[in-house]
Amino acid sequence: MAKTLPTFDQLLNPLIKALRALGGSGSIQEIYDKVVELERLTESVLSQLHGENGDQTEVAYRLAWARSYLKKFGLLENSKRGVWSLTAQAKDLDKVNPKEVVRAVRALSKKVGTKTAEHIASSETPDELLQEEAQEEAWKLKLNSILTKLEPAAFERLACLAQRMLRELGFIQVEVTGRSGDGGIDGRGIARINGVMSFHVLFQCKRYKGSVGPGEIRDFRGAMVGRADKGLFITTGVFTPAAVKEATRDGAPPIDLIDGEEFAEQLKELGLGVRKELIETIKIDEKWFEGV
Repeated sequence: MAKTLPTFDQLLNPLIKALRALGGSGSIQEIYDKVVELERLTESVLSQLHGENGDQTEVAYRLAWARSYLKKFGLLENSKRGVWSLTAQAKDLDKVNPKEVVRAVRALSKKVGTKTAEHIASSETPDELLQEEAQEEAWKLKLNSILTKLEPAAFERLACLAQRMLRELGFIQVEVTGRSGDGGIDGRGIARINGVMSFHVLFQCKRYKGSVGPGEIRDFRGAMVGRADKGLFITTGVFTPAAVKEATRDGAPPIDLIDGEEFAEQLKELGLGVRKELIETIKIDEKWFEGV
């Protein structure tokens, strides 16, 4: 069991091992969960947040660096939908030498050549290796900042936003309750499956900057027992592995979890306060000019 926070280069081989266990590809969350499982990272390690704002855990941040280094080294590739996979070069590779990977990738930043697109791309400094991923995540961080800064008196707006989201997802009879002394239950609704089956759902919204632990999940379950078929816990923060395990514990009423990242993705897909804009890209066709 790992009781100390691993450095990003110490996560290179666990990351490869996790992807192999996942069948060669996985989402960022799947990779994170599998690394935590395989490395048996402790709660004290997983609860450490990166930066002052605490928008993500330090382990998640260092795994992002590990992914970027392995991508630069030619062992990983990622799709626009955020799925990471092992390349053909990594298929028969059991593990790497972390020092060799770091040395090779950092050497790219010192390479000097003609200013072709390929050379420019390979001349990134280590601090720029996460630029592409950071740009993709920037809007999520901004949204999370907006949600976590809501004044306590206006917090019910988060529950109302969750209500709107659930309606857009097909829930019916969704209402916000939020009565004091109701065990933290913020609302209820009915989830319809193919217009035939239905489940009564109670939901809770938590405006967190940090992580939600198993205690909050147990408290929510205690409040919902006998009153609904399922529970839905929504947070602007993250869930610890222990909280995820508690939510799916055998013999207990199931609770689905939506963390800050998933909440942001749902809002984006549904167009609720987040809109996608197309940006014009202009490219010069040098061969066209040569033929003039």
